[in-house]
Amino acid sequence: MNNRMNRREVLVRAWQAGAALVAGAGVWTTWDLLRPAKNSGLGGLIRTVPPEAVGDTGAVEVLAARAFLVRIDGEIVALSETCTHLGCRVPFCESSNRFECPCHGSVFNRAGELISGPSPRGLDRHPVEVGEDGLLYIDTESKTPGVAPGTFTIDEPSTGPSCATESDH
Repeated sequence: MNNRMNRREVLVRAWQAGAALVAGAGVWTTWDLLRPAKNSGLGGLIRTVPPEAVGDTGAVEVLAARAFLVRIDGEIVALSETCTHLGCRVPFCESSNRFECPCHGSVFNRAGELISGPSPRGLDRHPVEVGEDGLLYIDTESKTPGVAPGTFTIDEPSTGPSCATESDH
């Protein structure tokens, strides 16, 4: 009879130890998921294209910098591709010549200024410099917050239909 109790105790303790290991693994995994992320790989100078590659219309996407290069009144500007509303990626729509957020419908002109939508400001900007090799460099470590709604430095009407459809919203 004593033998059966010992076996039962061994099994109970084995189950308890197994449950404790599973709980520990769950806590470890949850901590890994919830702790603040380290630098996402951005931060520093990102080598891009020669200044001549940035036209007076349209935008040049720079994937490594998660930004777009645009030329506004002769000046080359780097706009963050992150929407200032909830952080969605904002693509450039060739047909309308605007940045259109597919998540919640914010629309920005080529200068990154908010035209419509729920975003609290325009697209953020990164400094751009020309390197010794003649290429443009985007400083992704620094950024200037986008301008307040209603602030416009360019007056470019839409050049065509929007890339967003009503089914996207």
